[in-house]
Amino acid sequence: MDASANTPQLLRRTNLRAVLEVLRAAPSVTGTDLINATGLTRATVIAVCDDLIARGWARETDSPRIDRQKGRPARRFEFNESAGYVLGLDVGIATVRVLVADLAGAVVGESEARFPRHGGEPEQRRRVVTQAVDAALEDAGISSAAVLCAGMGIAAQVTGAGEVAPGQDVAPMFDLGLSSIFSDSRGWPLLVENDAKLAALAERWRGVGAGEDNLAVILAGERLGSGIIESGHLLHGASGGTGAMGALDLVEGVGNEDGIAKLARLWGSAALKEGHNGRIRELVGPGTNRASARLVFEAADAGDPVAAEILDRIARRMARVLALVSSFFDPRLIVIGGAVAASATALLPAMTRELDRYVVKPPRVAVSALGTMLVPTGAVRLALDYVETHLLDLVPEPRRE
Repeated sequence: MDASANTPQLLRRTNLRAVLEVLRAAPSVTGTDLINATGLTRATVIAVCDDLIARGWARETDSPRIDRQKGRPARRFEFNESAGYVLGLDVGIATVRVLVADLAGAVVGESEARFPRHGGEPEQRRRVVTQAVDAALEDAGISSAAVLCAGMGIAAQVTGAGEVAPGQDVAPMFDLGLSSIFSDSRGWPLLVENDAKLAALAERWRGVGAGEDNLAVILAGERLGSGIIESGHLLHGASGGTGAMGALDLVEGVGNEDGIAKLARLWGSAALKEGHNGRIRELVGPGTNRASARLVFEAADAGDPVAAEILDRIARRMARVLALVSSFFDPRLIVIGGAVAASATALLPAMTRELDRYVVKPPRVAVSALGTMLVPTGAVRLALDYVETHLLDLVPEPRRE
């Protein structure tokens, strides 16, 4: 093939992308603004903007400014954030959450559903996920045709090819064939990623780690898992295992992947079985020895010395995990996220104090404020990254009222 034959087309795509990048970074711009930002001629800028408007990626807005050369209002252009939408899914063992966002990342719809008790069979789980997606689309008032891409986080290791890594006990709960199902029936790609890695994307995008290029996020609910961003790039490793916590059974004082919520529940229940009769017992009641993590944290906040000792044990154990992550990846910031994040604030003083014992220059430690939206927000970011990379190859489907 004659390379010169493609030169005009390549130049056109280059100009389109250059103008798009400026439009995405500003509320609205004039032709002059675009000329200054891109170095393109006025004729090229106007032609590119008209092309983007025809494609659906841009729109023209009213302008109060007067073009001094022509004596009429200057044309203003802006990115059309509603030219398409993305989905962010968080598929856990017990729950699926779905966010619908426009191309500016604003959430316009959402849904949540629970899987059958004990997880459910693959067909049941597929049905729950697809129904949750449909509910989120209905909440947003859009059709599947308006979706350009979806990102999905799962509580399992994922390879660089977006597949569930083999050999995991939880694999049957997440290897559901949803990528091909959504591609065939809905016509849009589904990108699969580990939930902790998506949590890292979310924190760097819209969390306490916003803009931080060296960041670690640890999901610390039932099981520990981490996502690592180094020099602005999400780390995966040869088979997606970067940040996995399976080797914690080799770490003295830790011993396994149990997370904060699980430890609080197990140790609180053990205290009740051993005859503890303080605030934990008052909150749990006399009929059971099963303490929830939430009640253990509440009891500690109320001054229960047994609950306080449990939290101190958890904090000291977590400090060893933080030291391990810090030694291996050297982040500036480690964020504790997951379902237990709101309660984990109580652990920060002891964790940071203990961390100082293990690390010469310890990172800052913070707690995520994104709550249950942490992973689906990261999934939205993953989908938006795909759309931004492939924007000129996608065909937008404008929202229909």
